[in-house]
Amino acid sequence: MHISGSVQQSEYPILLKIWESSVKATHHFLRDGDVEIFKNFIQEKEVFGQVTLACARDDKNDITGFLGVAGNSLEMLFIDAAYRGRGIGKMLLLHAINNLHITKVDVNEQNEQAIIFYERHGFKTMSRSEKDGMGKPYPILHMELVYDNAGL
Repeated sequence: MHISGSVQQSEYPILLKIWESSVKATHHFLRDGDVEIFKNFIQEKEVFGQVTLACARDDKNDITGFLGVAGNSLEMLFIDAAYRGRGIGKMLLLHAINNLHITKVDVNEQNEQAIIFYERHGFKTMSRSEKDGMGKPYPILHMELVYDNAGL
C-alpha cells in the first residue's frame, strides 16, 4: 500500500464508489435517501475538483481510500469498506498532517468511530454546529490538531 498525490479526473467515479462504500459502512445515522442526496451533491458541485486529493493505492495501483484537503482543513477521508481496519486511514491522515499541513477536520457527531480515530491522532473538539454544511440535522464537531497529545 502506498500514498499517491496524483488522482486523475477520470478516477473520480472510483472515488465516488469508495465514498459511498465508506459512508454506508460508517454513517448508519443517515436517514433514508440522504446518501443519494449527498452523492448527487458531490457530483453536481464537482466536489473532488475543489480539493487537493491524495489516495492510497494497493500493489495493483487500485485506489483503496482517499482524502481531500482545502487550506489547512481535511475535508474528506474515506476508505473502501472492503479495506477498513488495515491502517489506510492512519496512513492517509499522517500524509495529510505531515505533507499537506492540515490542522482541522469536521466530523459528524454521530460518527463515533471517526471521533475516536481523530482523537487518537491528536485532534480535539473545539466547537460544535447543530447542523451540517447542507443544513441537515447532523451535528458537526469542529476538531483541531493539538500537538501536545498528537501521538504521531
